[in-house]
Amino acid sequence: MAHIIVVGNEKGGSGKSTVSMHVSVALSRMGLRVGAMDLDVRQLSFGRYIENRISWTARTGLTLPGPHFYPLPDAKGFDLPDGPALHDARMSAALEVASGESDYIVIDCPGSYTRLSQFAHSVADTLITPINDSFIDFDLLARIDPETGKVLAPSIYSEMVWKARQTRAEAGLKPLNWVVLRNRMGTTAMHNKRKVGAALEELSRRIGFRLAPGFSERVIFRELFPKGLTLLDLNDVSGESLTMSHIAARQELRELIQLLELPDLAVTV
Repeated sequence: MAHIIVVGNEKGGSGKSTVSMHVSVALSRMGLRVGAMDLDVRQLSFGRYIENRISWTARTGLTLPGPHFYPLPDAKGFDLPDGPALHDARMSAALEVASGESDYIVIDCPGSYTRLSQFAHSVADTLITPINDSFIDFDLLARIDPETGKVLAPSIYSEMVWKARQTRAEAGLKPLNWVVLRNRMGTTAMHNKRKVGAALEELSRRIGFRLAPGFSERVIFRELFPKGLTLLDLNDVSGESLTMSHIAARQELRELIQLLELPDLAVTV
């Protein structure tokens, strides 16, 4: 069975599609077969990223490793009314095909609660939750006391992850590997960021996720999207020079891949 990596939370603008693309390309560059799915059926940012990559490499004649995109099958192919059963059937059908052809499957979830996202979390072997480094995004994971900064209770999203863990345990599967990424961190250790960090450390012990640094805020990520490129492709693309910022960002990606502790990875990016 393919190892399923789900990139999800219930808030937009946290860098989920950027993380999904860079993780999937990193694995592809290791010689692994990587399937990709995008459950944000309205925006399809991850799917568009892959589509841009295919179009750009076709125009330039450049061959770059990358994931194979698996769209959800058309709802008309199922004799089911619109509702949870239909969404589950479409998701199951796509996963069945992708699992037979992939070593890893990377699934990008929308920034909202949907049945497809719930399904994906229930089958995830590794869950990556990128959050911007602020208490606005922290609220995705838990509620805190505004005076003391102490964690009061897990959020609805954390409760959904807990239910997904229970589902895996009941099915006799390995425990979910949950990693929360502190994305778009500033270069200075401001007081608010230290408070966010302390709250995340407390919460990680309480509800059981591993905390990892994600990607800093860099213009390069927005510049790469139209061509479907990642930081790992820049050495292979003529006319693209690496700056110190690019090198630092690529090192962040290398560290992320190592911190994910994915199975059967004998090669580093």
